Amino acid sequence: MKPDGPPISPAGMASLRARYDHLLGTERPAIVEIVSWAAGNGDRSENGDYLYGRKRMREIDRELAHLARRMAKLRVIDPSAQADKGRAWFGATVTIADEDDNERVLTLVGDDEQDASLGKIGWSAPLARALRGAAIGDLRRVHLPGGEKEWEVVAIVYP
Repeated sequence: MKPDGPPISPAGMASLRARYDHLLGTERPAIVEIVSWAAGNGDRSENGDYLYGRKRMREIDRELAHLARRMAKLRVIDPSAQADKGRAWFGATVTIADEDDNERVLTLVGDDEQDASLGKIGWSAPLARALRGAAIGDLRRVHLPGGEKEWEVVAIVYP
């Protein structure tokens, strides 16, 4: 973990670690077993189990390498330990309202944890960048692909 790397919550890091452990400890050994069995069946050039298994093993190895590199770069930040809870920083759940008083509740999370359907926006997303450091009552203008929009910070909550 780098002290200046991209942020991630402890839950997000645990999720990445669980995916890594599942691939390494469960999926890869099962594929290795299938490939070994298929290799013993003779002609490998027309053996679907062997060809698919080798392909899947390469995919798993690529994902394992990606996850290992990513986890080494990330910086785990515990949102509940945030000193300035009056402003929107990493891990904050922010309620914002637009000009028509349409409210949205967003949680500022690491880019590896973002999920728009759950209201989790990545730390480097345009809206998250605009909200960084905002206090309740602040107006923030965001440049989105559909145009410019202004939001008012209504509430800020930390876990």
